[in-house]
Amino acid sequence: MKRSLLTLALAGVVALLAAQAIRPSLGTPAGPQAEIAAPPEVRAILERRCYACHSDTPKLEWYDQIAPPYWIVAKDVRNARAHLNFSEIGARPAGAQRATLFEAVNMIQLGAMPLPSYLAVHRDAGVTPAELATLKAYLAPFTPSTSPTPATPPPASSTATERPAGPSLNGVPFPADYKSWKIVSTTDRGDNHTLRLITGNDIAVKAIEAGNISPWPNGAAIAKIAVQAVDDGKGHITAGNFIQVEFMEKDAEKYKSTQGWGYARFRGNDLKPYGADAHFDQECTGCHAPMHDHDYVYSMPLPRGGGAQ
Repeated sequence: MKRSLLTLALAGVVALLAAQAIRPSLGTPAGPQAEIAAPPEVRAILERRCYACHSDTPKLEWYDQIAPPYWIVAKDVRNARAHLNFSEIGARPAGAQRATLFEAVNMIQLGAMPLPSYLAVHRDAGVTPAELATLKAYLAPFTPSTSPTPATPPPASSTATERPAGPSLNGVPFPADYKSWKIVSTTDRGDNHTLRLITGNDIAVKAIEAGNISPWPNGAAIAKIAVQAVDDGKGHITAGNFIQVEFMEKDAEKYKSTQGWGYARFRGNDLKPYGADAHFDQECTGCHAPMHDHDYVYSMPLPRGGGAQ
């Protein structure tokens, strides 16, 4: 018995040593090195809490370097940088950088980042309440825009065309009747001064009225129409120029690989399909992942009749 146990132990040691030779790459920088443009105190928090995975200079603890755990870590780092890389987003416009950070802070508040599995091992990696307050103060949501825009009706050219410039790259259809859908909720983004109208098709509205949104039924579709928030400098905010429209279409089987929802986005007055390739929707699934308990939908519908709250 002792001899068998010793043989098994030696075999285990040999297998562990052999596993160390299999070292998947963490990946290489995909774009130009351009750090996020932010104050030193904000950068310091990001470097301390986020750069370990979301940068071109990942930091692995000694225990992260041991295979087979290393294989999981390497995959997580590659995925993390694909979603957000703080070493490269400085090449984007300032507004886009702030919007990206806004979404990251939202993920932190929801407890989705850092990943719970990561925190289970790296117990001191979480963002502290004081650090979160610093990030939120930098984003300064809901402050007036620096150049108030007169509250005049937007010109006719501010509305989107009837047909998109092309199909969504992942094949999710463009619902031509979305402008006639009923409003089910509203949201705003104080960091970039935009308003969003959340509308639903007939199936979505009936599901709301029946309280049948956990999960949402197949065929339900939701649109998020983003427009500029027009500020007259006196506290009056109205809807301005059209920016984009995003769609979520529920089909648990058809969109099984993307949490049961098909995602599409069309930007600008010419409704240009968003994304570099058909995998752009991975951005959407990553963003909506914290809402898995609500069938991945962020904007809870306004109460209608005797249905959902």
